Amino acid sequence: MRVPRATSPSASRRSLPGYLFIAPAAVVLAALIIYPMIDGAYISLFNTNLVTKWQFVGLRYYIQALTQAEFYRSVLLTLEFMVLVVIGHFILGLLLASLLNKKFFGRTFFRVLFLLPWLFPESVIGLLFAWIANPVYGILNAFLKSAGLISTQVAWLGTASLAFPSVVVTCIWKGYPLVMTMMLAGMQSISPDLYEAARIDGASGWRQFLHVTLPGLRPIIVTTMVLDSIWWFKQFTTVYAMTAGGPGTATSLISLSIFRSAFTDLRFGKAAAWGILVLVICYLISRIQRAVMRDD
Repeated sequence: MRVPRATSPSASRRSLPGYLFIAPAAVVLAALIIYPMIDGAYISLFNTNLVTKWQFVGLRYYIQALTQAEFYRSVLLTLEFMVLVVIGHFILGLLLASLLNKKFFGRTFFRVLFLLPWLFPESVIGLLFAWIANPVYGILNAFLKSAGLISTQVAWLGTASLAFPSVVVTCIWKGYPLVMTMMLAGMQSISPDLYEAARIDGASGWRQFLHVTLPGLRPIIVTTMVLDSIWWFKQFTTVYAMTAGGPGTATSLISLSIFRSAFTDLRFGKAAAWGILVLVICYLISRIQRAVMRDD
């Protein structure tokens, strides 16, 4: 049996430039991701205002979160929000990607046009849609009244039954370009020969989509769904700009609950503990999705 030779000093010296090239990125990741996570886990063990009060409480905030209905209500509302938004992204994204994958005049222009919502900052989108839905001077009510669809002003963001779906629709509009772009890139990587073979076998356009397009997009769908789900589960900016979690708790996602605990109640330990639990939930979401959509 051949025994592998030990790594020579010259080989180690040859690999040194590689480590030097990745060192800046590794330092940035450690400073911006790893250190805050460790510091957050440390803070979660204390009842603290980060200035004068540092009372060690151990795992109290974790136990409270897992035994109180407040935490589960917030998590379930966030999961409902995430599922609706992600489903909306994939329906709209797949539809637009299929249309933009066809050849027609002005295709490049429309590709850029439909990408614009993703380029705007989330705070701008939130404030813009809050202005559109304003019951006094918003253009949504003006348009619906002129069309005869409503007779009185509707408080889209001031009514508990309407605020949540209004926020969901806004976030679907904001985030669909990511899915659209990923699906469009995946469609362009599928060989035209597969579609030609399907047409020769008599497959309709719908069957080509089911048996050629979707299987070809499977790896991209898995990756995009994991990224999109985690991104919108921890959504904060758009919802805060539109409703700040109101009215009442109608749009009080877990991220907004953490924000209020930290910066309104000054309970930074509780907020940090909830943040760590959100990290665990996001990890479980990604594992479940990868297991369900595993490509054997």
